[in-house]
Amino acid sequence: MPTIQEIASQEGYKAIVLSDTEATVSQAYTGDLLSDVMGNAPDDSALVTIQAHKNTVAVASLAGIKVIVICNGRAVPDDMAAAAKEEHVAIIATGDDQFTASWKIAKLLKLVGDA
Repeated sequence: MPTIQEIASQEGYKAIVLSDTEATVSQAYTGDLLSDVMGNAPDDSALVTIQAHKNTVAVASLAGIKVIVICNGRAVPDDMAAAAKEEHVAIIATGDDQFTASWKIAKLLKLVGDA
């Protein structure tokens, strides 16, 4: 299982908030509809999304998500970063689209091979 630090270390990824860098992620979930994320994202997962606002952190905290990966080069607002620090949820930003970010994380999880 990859650590949050391993996810953050991928090329083109930037750690915005790092909580426990040695925490591992066992699964991932990709979605932008936060009610869907709250009901379906597995515990100890990475959330791949374009939803860059503090409500995403609240949902992540409730769902047991360890790291939020914000895609498409979207900026992470200060209030989102502050909420993530308070809730101990990591945030990583990338210019990758959601498909590419999901594939990279799936590769780290050994769910897919090299392309």
